[in-house]
Amino acid sequence: MPSLKSHLALFTVNLLYGINYLLAKGLMPGVIGANGFIFLRVAGATLLFWMLLSFRFQKVERKDLLLLALCGIFGVGINQLFFFNGLMLTSPVNASVIMVTTPILVLLLSIIFVKEVIRKTQVLGVLIGAAAAIVFSLQSTKDTFATGLGDLFIVLNAASYAIYMILVKPLMGRYNALTVITWVFTFGLLVVLVWPYSIAELPAVSWNSMSAVTFFKISFVIVGVTVLPYLLTVYAMKNVSPTIASVYIYIQPVLATLFVYLYSIFGLEDYTSDINAVKLICTGFIFGGVYLVIRPAKKTAPTR
Repeated sequence: MPSLKSHLALFTVNLLYGINYLLAKGLMPGVIGANGFIFLRVAGATLLFWMLLSFRFQKVERKDLLLLALCGIFGVGINQLFFFNGLMLTSPVNASVIMVTTPILVLLLSIIFVKEVIRKTQVLGVLIGAAAAIVFSLQSTKDTFATGLGDLFIVLNAASYAIYMILVKPLMGRYNALTVITWVFTFGLLVVLVWPYSIAELPAVSWNSMSAVTFFKISFVIVGVTVLPYLLTVYAMKNVSPTIASVYIYIQPVLATLFVYLYSIFGLEDYTSDINAVKLICTGFIFGGVYLVIRPAKKTAPTR
């Protein structure tokens, strides 16, 4: 079933993003600066996408290049620059709190520009999921919204990604997922190259003294948290709306917290905090909100 595969793909995307909060935060800025990390991530992913596309090349019509460029600007360039710079300045908890605004922005943009028909249960699911995710994340720290500039960057990142999800949807009906995401990252890389700090931060990285574990983390962020999620997202959006695709972001705080505890169990970085009843209740509401958004509409009986 295409729909089931799409939902599994979206869950996998947010599972990988949940890991990314810990991996990326642990690498910046001690190992590499945010802008240099962005360049490695986008350039590495773009190269891999073109290598894959060479085995399944699909020609893109000239009329769609502008739309692909806009997707690259909002979905990769602005999105990555603001997210990583924001995450470096603020905490993973703050970032996860603010990122839950993305589905709400997507919902509003879908109503305004796509004329998407939104059911009352979907609106209810978005609101329930947002409220539960915020309360869940606030349980993790007493110092929420401490770094204003980083928080602002995450807000701009969320808005940029919401615009991208609306823009990319029409392209999925004309091209395969690999073709779309390859061109999106190509244009996004141009934005990153124009940003003056991207390449400038690379010489400061101590490549020779970098451990094998650190190399693995950087490689995983490029492949496992960039290439796979973007491919899976555009694949899923062939069968689901931007609103449904975006609502899966609500499970990121839950998954991120799970990985926090796994890190601690295996003796890695310790970001643990106490589990409490509020978090468990919020987890149930988050998945309940997701269900209300993704469940199929009831078919009305035909009238005679």
